[in-house]
Amino acid sequence: MLILLVVTVALWAAGFLLLPRRPCWDAAEVPPSTPSLSIIIPARNEEHNLPTLLKSLAAQSVRPAEILVVDDGSTDRTGEIARQLGATVVISQPLPDDWHGKTWACHQGAQAAAGEWLCFVDADTCFEAGGLARILSCYRGGAFSVGPWHAVKRPYENLSLFFNLNMVAGTGNHGLFGQMLLVDRNSYLWVGGHVVVRRCILENFQLAQHFLAAGVPVRSVIGKGVFAFRMYPGGVGELIEGWIKGFAAGAGQTPRATLCLIVAWMTGLMIAASGCVQSGAQLAWVLIYLSCAAQVAWFGRRVGAFRWYAALFYPLPLLFFFVVFGLSALRSGNKVTWKGREIHAD
Repeated sequence: MLILLVVTVALWAAGFLLLPRRPCWDAAEVPPSTPSLSIIIPARNEEHNLPTLLKSLAAQSVRPAEILVVDDGSTDRTGEIARQLGATVVISQPLPDDWHGKTWACHQGAQAAAGEWLCFVDADTCFEAGGLARILSCYRGGAFSVGPWHAVKRPYENLSLFFNLNMVAGTGNHGLFGQMLLVDRNSYLWVGGHVVVRRCILENFQLAQHFLAAGVPVRSVIGKGVFAFRMYPGGVGELIEGWIKGFAAGAGQTPRATLCLIVAWMTGLMIAASGCVQSGAQLAWVLIYLSCAAQVAWFGRRVGAFRWYAALFYPLPLLFFFVVFGLSALRSGNKVTWKGREIHAD
């Protein structure tokens, strides 16, 4: 029993190696020589999300040279709302057989953009006050990505806790988050742009590898205070469908060492919860469990507005994570559905 306690504590301590990176937001003003910036937003049926993003851009102290919304075959008022809020709408051409929707939309947006810097942004994100200026002030060229801080408004959204932690940990120092990419045009064209990742659902993983292979620097940070999103506000069904898509497509993309560390840490969390219930050494296991809950709470507040009860009762979102991960593993290599399209989870 003592050995198991020691092993559990060691696995808990190993989790601190996964601590999300601190932001670099120590400057708020952009140098006057900043090149022109094009914001490119791939959008498919985003009439509910676009107003938040576009209004947040309109309120920034720094204005991009242009905001392009690529309407990817929407059946709602996405294009109309984008125009009303001042964006230029690029109507997507029919989706080719060997492309996925987002990569095709990003490719067309890049072709239409006039800026020297390209910033690809998902439609369900938004910039905090002064956020764009802080992001640009930290940009040093190459590929730069900001992981959005997760806004949590409904209790069920706390089920995304371990998904978000894994997303941040799995991205690593030289990976790219999928929700935002800032890159200079020369670097983008040098690696071939979205053409080289046209078949990828989670194009950010492969793009990072192409940039690194070409000698282009890649850097990512978490975006608390500058950049945020709210994932899957449409209910538990949308949340499950969205994460199944992501995990089915992203299986095997996390670096092996990081994956092993994540598995070890979560194993420790499970042992702590099990030991607290089953073991006779109640006090020791309760203390370990509470230490795990405190750690999860700390991590959770670094990546989003996750509630205290999600951490205190962390076995529930952790079990949910494992169930969805299992479902996604069954889908890997098969077709999954997202926004009315069947896509191959390659």
